Amino acid sequence: MLNRRKWKLAAVAGKDVARIIAGLGRRANAIAHVGASKPDVGGRESQSKIDIAPFDPDARIKDVAGRTIKSDGTIIELKKEDVFEKTLVKANGRKIKAKTFAMPGVEPGAIIEYRWREVYANTSAQNERLYFQRDIPVESVTYYIKPAENLATAASLRFLPFGMETPQFVKDKGGFYSTTMTNVPAYHEEPRMPPENEVRQWMLLYYSSEAKPEPDKYWKERGRLLYEATKGLMKPSDEIKQKAAALIADANTPEQKLGRLYDFCRTQIKNLDDDALGMTADERAKVKSNKSAAETLKRAQGTSGDIDLLFGALANAAGFDARLALMSNRGDIFFKPGFANMYFLNLAAIAVKDGTNWRFYDPSEMYLPAGMLAWQAEWEEALVTDPKEPVWTRTPLSTPDQSLEKRTAKLKLSEDGTLEGDVHIEYTGHTGAVKKEYNDDDSPTQREETLRAMVKAQMSTAEVSDIRVENVQDPVKPFTYSYHVRVPGYAQRTGKRLFLQPAFFERGHGPLFTAASRRNMVYFNYPWSEEDEVQIDLPAGFALDNADSPGSFNAGTISKYDVHISVTKDQRTLIYKRSFYFGSNSGLLFPANSYEQLRALFDELHKRDDHTITLKQGTTTAAAPAPSN
Repeated sequence: MLNRRKWKLAAVAGKDVARIIAGLGRRANAIAHVGASKPDVGGRESQSKIDIAPFDPDARIKDVAGRTIKSDGTIIELKKEDVFEKTLVKANGRKIKAKTFAMPGVEPGAIIEYRWREVYANTSAQNERLYFQRDIPVESVTYYIKPAENLATAASLRFLPFGMETPQFVKDKGGFYSTTMTNVPAYHEEPRMPPENEVRQWMLLYYSSEAKPEPDKYWKERGRLLYEATKGLMKPSDEIKQKAAALIADANTPEQKLGRLYDFCRTQIKNLDDDALGMTADERAKVKSNKSAAETLKRAQGTSGDIDLLFGALANAAGFDARLALMSNRGDIFFKPGFANMYFLNLAAIAVKDGTNWRFYDPSEMYLPAGMLAWQAEWEEALVTDPKEPVWTRTPLSTPDQSLEKRTAKLKLSEDGTLEGDVHIEYTGHTGAVKKEYNDDDSPTQREETLRAMVKAQMSTAEVSDIRVENVQDPVKPFTYSYHVRVPGYAQRTGKRLFLQPAFFERGHGPLFTAASRRNMVYFNYPWSEEDEVQIDLPAGFALDNADSPGSFNAGTISKYDVHISVTKDQRTLIYKRSFYFGSNSGLLFPANSYEQLRALFDELHKRDDHTITLKQGTTTAAAPAPSN
């Protein structure tokens, strides 16, 4: 779960700081009216099917309307009953509700037009994003904004553009102001690209009494205010001191002590912000708020913020110096302290002093072990609060081995090319957390269907049965898939030979990058690693005819690929072992001009994963596999 800082601190912080901590919300009496129109240039199917998803997870799409204008002037309206809701999966694994529909009567030369409203649950907010660029060329985009009337007169509505010039706002009817952009070029998605807000044209609307605040002064003031607002909430009570002492009684090192406190908070305190609980908004509203870390401990439940504050109080009770730290969401935008607006610091953690450095902990991310933050919060500039001198420091980036996909398969190959057997996959670290977040609010049937779809996307003829999806909501154990698979035609037979791809888990994966050129930088969310072991019993009467290894390669500290192929002494079982990792402290973001080299690396990876060996019928002695490089 990504910590959204749902903290209620007005009682101790005052209105101004409470507003800062609340993140300033999303919308203040603003209504967006977006119209899009485009020529049909990409074919009927590609241009007529429309998915409209809100940019904000708390928003809903309403009042969808559309029409197709044919080349002869005929207008065909979109019917309301042809608009459906479905779940889309974003590139970062987040699931959102979207409206989907097919535009009627689309043909070459037609123009399609559609519009909608985005409605936000938070109507008292003071920040709003206006998106001008879509994934299609847009003839015109118009926003109507009505400034809030419940703010101090000193606060003015201001604009911060990203990837564009600041549009002009003109006074409209009813107290609204409008701004329009025309002939907006399409925004093009590319594989492994930076967050949309890094490459899309958009603008932030916000309220401030400062036209151009000085970043250093701004952040020092906020860091001090936040320290004062939270120091009392992390002050250990007698109950907190007793619990901390019991938890670290037999721990020796600082890492062990903090690990014990962290694991207690993430495993023993129920997170009320967890979507997997299935609580409705009304049910959440009825839950009594915790006023202190002691209450969170007593009730053994709380919000994400409550759990973080409890950890901070326990750490302070254990003799550490624990502070609130705020950072931006790297999956949303690449934050710079020059953005003098608290709105961007929408993630929180607890910073613990370690000599002259800081350790970061966020036990509300219950699927991650101590030493890891949500990937969106790693390798980010964090504001560590302080009564005198708040500091900016970068959070650490986890290593590839901490996010491991470990895959094993015991299979049997038939002489007709059918491959059948049992598969087991474990996901840890960020790969495990992403899997758990995606699956934890699904039914068992939905989880099984997700796995079936994943396997069949690689091998269309695959038949999957005996599925077990385990540890979905377990905060400690790895997310696990186990299943039986049968793949007719996996190996191709020609006469007396079978051609076999031993990299079973990579079968059906195409190259990661296929375009000849690149517009955007290449971006990876986090470092990761893969370990495979595939055992394949060979069909009777067949033996290895050509079993050379594809070889290994090493790309410095950023990546390594290693493969070993062998056979058992009786020559009846092929053993294929593969390991791969990618990413380092300097290996998440690559400029567009390095695309050719990066594509070459992953093309080489795909080539070696696609390596084929030969089995020959009637051969009595198998050729020894060639040694790896």
